[in-house]
Amino acid sequence: MNNFFRYIFVFSFAFITFPLVAATKDKSKINTAEPSSAVQTIDIAYLNQELTQPTEMLSNLDPFIASKGFEGAELAISDNNTTGQFTHQNFVLHKFSVPPESSALDFFKQNIATKFHYVIINLNAANALAISDFTANSDTLFFDAGTVDDALRNEQCRANTLHLLPNRAMKADALAQYMMKKRWSKWFLVVGTQPEDDLFATALKRSAKRFGMKIVTEKKWEHTFDARKNAQSDISVFTQSDDYDVLVVADEQGLFGEYLAYRTWLSRPIIGTQGLVATAWHSTHELWGATQIQHRFQDLVKRNMEEQDYGAYLAVRAIGEAATRTKSGDLKMVSDYLHSSQFTLQGYKGNALSFRAWDGQLRQPILLAAPRSLVAVAPIEGFLHPKTELDTLGFDQNESECKVIMYKSGG
Repeated sequence: MNNFFRYIFVFSFAFITFPLVAATKDKSKINTAEPSSAVQTIDIAYLNQELTQPTEMLSNLDPFIASKGFEGAELAISDNNTTGQFTHQNFVLHKFSVPPESSALDFFKQNIATKFHYVIINLNAANALAISDFTANSDTLFFDAGTVDDALRNEQCRANTLHLLPNRAMKADALAQYMMKKRWSKWFLVVGTQPEDDLFATALKRSAKRFGMKIVTEKKWEHTFDARKNAQSDISVFTQSDDYDVLVVADEQGLFGEYLAYRTWLSRPIIGTQGLVATAWHSTHELWGATQIQHRFQDLVKRNMEEQDYGAYLAVRAIGEAATRTKSGDLKMVSDYLHSSQFTLQGYKGNALSFRAWDGQLRQPILLAAPRSLVAVAPIEGFLHPKTELDTLGFDQNESECKVIMYKSGG
């Protein structure tokens, strides 16, 4: 009798569970038969020209960095692909370096032209302009991660180029806003001998006029002596002048500016390319999650992130953000989104970043930093704008001399 009930129980259990097992097996077969989504590959070219160490260096305390930029792009590729795992997109970075004495345009023609839709260029203004002009009618979108020239955002702007770093006018306006807040309205302007120094001096003069400042004295630095031997006496004589509030310096190569501090005739703060500087990125920046990216970059490269690294990082992240939002690697869709009012990019500086429709410049806050501390972030509180306070820095739409319609593929 016990065996009879045992047989009945086993038979009933098998009768109930067999359909479930069969259904499970059938469902497993259905799932394994489902096709997986294809991964979309988005190729990005990075082009720079190899740098050689300058023969004249003010100090050997700061190591010469020949590869500023690429490591920032590498870090951004990693960020893009983290998101790409969920959107079935794979971002691939291809590095191209032009030898120091070679033609960047010829190198571009041989290795990059017609092969990539997205090209990050970390070149000087002349080379960036030549390459943009060569590909004016092709399906290539350039991301300028190296220049700060005002002309490339104005009369020499190109429809196929977006600019990641703040230009000189933006930096000069950031400094002027801070000086206006501090009521340092009388400037002593010192300009170096390099062409870049004249360009920055022009931007500073524009800002002084824009914000109602007065340049009471302007001098050209033309000393040929070794400043390390004669700075104490000669700088004191050089800076004798009528009273002023602040010494403003234009010395982009760093050939003399560091030696002005503590040696001037009058005890005044120094601001410009030395002293308090305006920059897209700085090693002392720790706000809005910046500490996290600072540490990640240091772990990757074993040095601090520089401006060019940050510019290249933003370029790759902009491509990634647009491709993710549009769910496409198509140039027209990505370009249209980048140029639209919907595009925003987080840059670890509080405000969302976006491209200006009239000149392709990335609008962004600017850090005002001393060598070992972050002093302020521009735009300074109190400077207002009808659309966004970020447009109080640099050339606003009604000031722009850019006459092209910004790039859109196929239209």
